[in-house]
Amino acid sequence: MSKQSLIRNRVTIEYLQIIIGATLVGLSYNLFLLPSQLAAGGISGISTILFELYQLSPALTQLLINIPIFIIGWLAMGKNFSVKTLLGTFWVPFVIGITANFPYTIDNPLLGAIYGGIILGAGLGIVYKGNGSTGGTAAIAQIVKKFTGLSSGYSQLIVDGFVVISSIFVFNLELTLFALMCIYITSKTIDIVQLRTSASKLILIITEEEEKIQALIRTRIDRGLTKVRSVGGYSNQDKTMILCVTEQQEAVQLKKILQKEEPSSFVIYINASEIQGRGFSLDKYYGQKL
Repeated sequence: MSKQSLIRNRVTIEYLQIIIGATLVGLSYNLFLLPSQLAAGGISGISTILFELYQLSPALTQLLINIPIFIIGWLAMGKNFSVKTLLGTFWVPFVIGITANFPYTIDNPLLGAIYGGIILGAGLGIVYKGNGSTGGTAAIAQIVKKFTGLSSGYSQLIVDGFVVISSIFVFNLELTLFALMCIYITSKTIDIVQLRTSASKLILIITEEEEKIQALIRTRIDRGLTKVRSVGGYSNQDKTMILCVTEQQEAVQLKKILQKEEPSSFVIYINASEIQGRGFSLDKYYGQKL
């Protein structure tokens, strides 16, 4: 497969991620946040407040407010980001509009905060993985992330916090606290989705039997490795630290092998949140590097 084809496939996947994520964002609003009267930050929170005060259509409100914010995002983040943001900006109000009369909703603020926060965070996280935005304060959060270096989740938490605190003047303190809980759950879910915990393991092996362990890894689980020269802090003896990334089942297999054949080595197993590169990314399936 050519480099151009790989790029097209990745772009297609990114746009699909934006559509799927934006759909979840819209559903979280109609199924949980609006019925529970939770102004959980962002333009959705503003539209919840305006709906409570003036019965204005949330879909129309979000669309109108998003237009100037979209222009700001286009100027700050560039053309590619703005095209994807445009998709998310229109798709969320579209989903909110067509699901406005959905018969199954949750009006319990606790359930709304928990499940609404999870679905909203999952939706935003998927959109961010597609390098896009759903417009509104999600776009502002991405701008904050770009210029501050904060994670997407914490950027969203900061921006949404201002909207939630203002909701205390429209709703009561209890609902405001539930809304704060919701945006906290949302921010954590965003980071989990963006830095997903995979089944991959990073294995660190500190040993004096470098060649033996290298042979075991290559012949028994067929994985590559990296060797780092090191010195024992207690013994001051030269040692080798071997780094190897494996799948879950391979890690279990290697653990049994090491316990049986090299029990004296010091071994650490670490969850790898995300792996990139040949053998673990798209290159594994396409058989070539970009």
